[in-house]
Amino acid sequence: MSQQVADPAQAPGSVQLTRVQTIRYSSGFFIFSLFWMMALMIIAAVLLPQRLTEIAPDDKVAISGVLNSVTALVSLVSNLIVGNLSDRTRSIFGRRTPWIASGGLLGGVSLFAIGILPNAWTIGVAYCLAMVGLNMMIAPAVAALSDRVPETSRGTMSAFFAAGSLAGSSLGTLVGAMFITAQLPGYIVAGVVMGISGVVTVILWPKEPSSKDLPAASTDLRSILTSFRPPRNAPDFWNAFIGRSLLIFAYYMVLNYQLYILQDYVGLSTEDSAATIATMSLVLLVVSAVSALSAGPISDKIGRRKVPVVVASILLAIGFALPWIMHNAMGMILFAAIGGFGYGMYGSVDQALNVDVLPNAEEAGKDLGILNMATTLGQMVGPIATSIIVTSLGGYGMVFPVAIVFTIVACVFIMRIRSVR
Repeated sequence: MSQQVADPAQAPGSVQLTRVQTIRYSSGFFIFSLFWMMALMIIAAVLLPQRLTEIAPDDKVAISGVLNSVTALVSLVSNLIVGNLSDRTRSIFGRRTPWIASGGLLGGVSLFAIGILPNAWTIGVAYCLAMVGLNMMIAPAVAALSDRVPETSRGTMSAFFAAGSLAGSSLGTLVGAMFITAQLPGYIVAGVVMGISGVVTVILWPKEPSSKDLPAASTDLRSILTSFRPPRNAPDFWNAFIGRSLLIFAYYMVLNYQLYILQDYVGLSTEDSAATIATMSLVLLVVSAVSALSAGPISDKIGRRKVPVVVASILLAIGFALPWIMHNAMGMILFAAIGGFGYGMYGSVDQALNVDVLPNAEEAGKDLGILNMATTLGQMVGPIATSIIVTSLGGYGMVFPVAIVFTIVACVFIMRIRSVR
């Protein structure tokens, strides 16, 4: 694959990026994850929960759990399919670019539609389409980290990817809180930001070489079905998959319910909850930017991926414990500060670690699609677990210790990886 294209960054491990390429890739990865995460969190963290509160106040937790699980399932399937199809794409624009540019447009239109649709069913359909569009971007973009960025620069690029995502999460929550009492403009902002995210990214990156001269992918049914087969005899790949699933599971148990935790667990009003979320978002923005942008380059310099993961897991566990112990708004703010710093460290080396455990670089899109399913599984199962805990026990108290347990187990699986230091 790498010998048949003109991109000088197409020989991972043997070619260094130039200064200009480094700037273009790092800014592209940062803007990409900043934009899509910001757009998504405007909706997922604030506006959609508030909309469900208005549409179905008595069933909002159950409906939120169903929506999160269904859309996560759609993400799981679409990520795998698009990752595989991008490996097989042959066009003058390359393998990844067409998917990234078009996915943002679909995601943007769908996110805006959530704000004008009348009930939970139609909102759910639009939310699913938004996830399809989002994964049309994410799967090829992460694959580009494998086939266009040398190994010695992956930690740094992963850091920019993570920093953008964490900053986008904070900014999205902050912007969403600003529109909590006047929601339609918030949906417009989310739709526009998502819509331009893919186009801006492919403009910032060095132009992807044409893939038309690559060997044609087999089109018979058997070959297509075989191409979806998960890696075999790859224990490090599956340890990374399980560890990532469990850690993200734990994080999203709290993240997706922060508005409800502030309202129903801490006891704040809608306005005070919005103000606290804004404070948490600003704190998270600062600490995650510092940790993400420092841990990735340090990981490249020392040649180790697992040490930052251990430290990150400890900080996340402490972050989950604080609102459990303190049971007030300050506990949630400290969760954002300490847990956010830990999650920033984890995210800064996460994608580099995933690329390093790939068993076959020629199938990076497909295999990274499977690893990205770990994110989807975590995002899907975490909110379901929170919904079950709240509805069965009548409160959020047990959510935090459960999240701590899964964070520790996730760290154990990642430490079992042998091929990466």
